[in-house]
This record gives sequence, C-alpha cells and structure tokens, in this order.
Amino acid sequence: MATDPAPVTLVAGDEELLADRAVSSVIAAARASDPTAQVHDLFGGKVESGELTRLTSPSLFGDRAIVVFRSAQDLTKDVIAEVVAYTKRPSEDAVVILVHPGGVKGKALVDGVKKAGAAVITVTKLTKAGERLDFIRTEMRHAGRSISAGAAQALLDAVGSDLRELAAACGQLAFDTPGKAVDEAAVARYHRGRAEVSGFTVADKAVEGRLGEALEQLRWALSTGVAPVLIVSALAGGVRSLAKVGSAPRNLRGGQLAGHVGMPPWKVDRVKRQLNGWGPEGIARAIQAVAVADEQVKGGGTDPAYALERTVQVIVFSRTGR
Repeated sequence: MATDPAPVTLVAGDEELLADRAVSSVIAAARASDPTAQVHDLFGGKVESGELTRLTSPSLFGDRAIVVFRSAQDLTKDVIAEVVAYTKRPSEDAVVILVHPGGVKGKALVDGVKKAGAAVITVTKLTKAGERLDFIRTEMRHAGRSISAGAAQALLDAVGSDLRELAAACGQLAFDTPGKAVDEAAVARYHRGRAEVSGFTVADKAVEGRLGEALEQLRWALSTGVAPVLIVSALAGGVRSLAKVGSAPRNLRGGQLAGHVGMPPWKVDRVKRQLNGWGPEGIARAIQAVAVADEQVKGGGTDPAYALERTVQVIVFSRTGR
C-alpha cells in the first residue's frame, strides 16, 4: 500500500535525473490516494506572491493539488517567506514539492522549510566511476536483469557519465537483449557504430542550427542501429546544456563557471559557442519539443523516426526564432 507523501517535500541536490525521479515518486504517491489530483508545475523565477496560497486553497470539488516548484533557488524573498510560512501550517488538500539544486542561492528557503518540518530527499551528483557503475547495475536490476562487471564498464565507456544517457542505455539493453544477463558482447553489438554517428552528433548539429546536417546525421544514426531513446536523451542533454550555461551568472568565468554548471571546461566552451542565436524563449520551446519526443519514442507515438525529425526541426527553428 502506497504511503501518502508529506505535505511539503524538499528535493535537494544537483543530480537532475535523480531529482526528477524523486519528484515523480512524490507525485505518484499523492496520486495513489487521489488519482484526480491536479499537478501545477512551476519554475521559481516566474512564481508570484500569493500564487502558492491560491493553488493550495481548498477546492469546491474537493480536488487535491500537487504544486511543484522547480528551480526553487530562484524564488523571490516574498515568495520564500510565503513558502516557509505555509510549510508551518500546510493545507490538507495539497502536496507541495520544492526542487533546489543546492548551493548558496536560495539557502534561506532550504533552511526555512527544513526548520518548519518539510520532508527532505537528498540527491547528490555521482562523481566517481565506481558510483556510476553501481548506478548501471541498479538500473539493470530494476529492469529484472543483471550485467557483468566487464559489460558495465564497456557501457560506461561507450555512453559516458551522464546519468540520463546511462539510464536510457540500460533500459534499451534490458529491452533488446535476450536472456537474464547482459554481457560485453551484447554491449558491443548494441553500441557498434556509435563512435562514428551518435545522438551527440545529431544534438550538436541541431543546437547549432544546421538543419540539413542534423537530419542527415539523424537518419544515418537510425540506420546504423542507434536507438531513438538514446538520440532523444542526447538532444535533451544538448538543450539542457544551453539552458545551464545561458542562465549562469555573467560574472563567472573559467573554472568557476564550469563548477557552477557541472560541466568540464572544454564542454562549457563548446556550449558557449553553440549559444549564439539562442534566447530563453527558444530554449524553452526546444525543451518542450524534446519532452514530447521522449514520450513518443517510449510508446506514446507510432513513428519514432518521424518524431525525432520533427523535434530536430523544432530545435533548429527555435534557435532562429522561426
């Protein structure tokens, strides 16, 4: 039997995939007791004073509200004060989730809601290779499979350290590989050709606005066996990188900027070049397009290739403003 979530939950930490999963688990728990609960997904910088009170006020129809504040570090002082006061006396008809990446910004919110009694879920970035290997093994175990030590290392070498990429690769391996155990041969078969054309190649061309090249690389990647879910994951990573670097404080440089956005310096330099031509609204549209594609390639649509082509087009057009 599902446990009803706390009235207010703080998800704290800078590992995006784990934070997203924590949010999803709280939402699922809330909806287990009330399937009609309405989710309000908000971003910190756009939340106005009084909005929390309005969304959590009792409904005439008795519907439960689930309010998610993403990027809670960007909430204004007035809203932070409202959230902390609410946490002390939360509504029985609402579940509030605050997502904070850690760090100094918004620390008053974190300290305030903790002191007021919010439940806390901590998600920390996996920085060591051994932690990522454990993550791979856990993902495969949750899929009802096992993976050899050599295969796990081969997968990490082929895919890289991004947890979204690793999770997508594990899911696809579990789905496509027969038998209980996944070995090095299965990883080699599945990822053959990725060094030449990968989802990352497609993503780079798309965010740089090179539509013809992006579509050509996409079709070649699909023809050589790169799974649609991996391409979507790479597109998501490319667009998220634009958002991270583009929204970073302007006074940060070099290693400080790299540390703030959680990327190696060489990648930050590449993303800064790719940001040319992008604006906040365009990045938001691209993120929405990737989210739609993710749903379609995971069973929500009938033609993953078409969904990917359409997403690449939207990304390119979002950059140019068309």
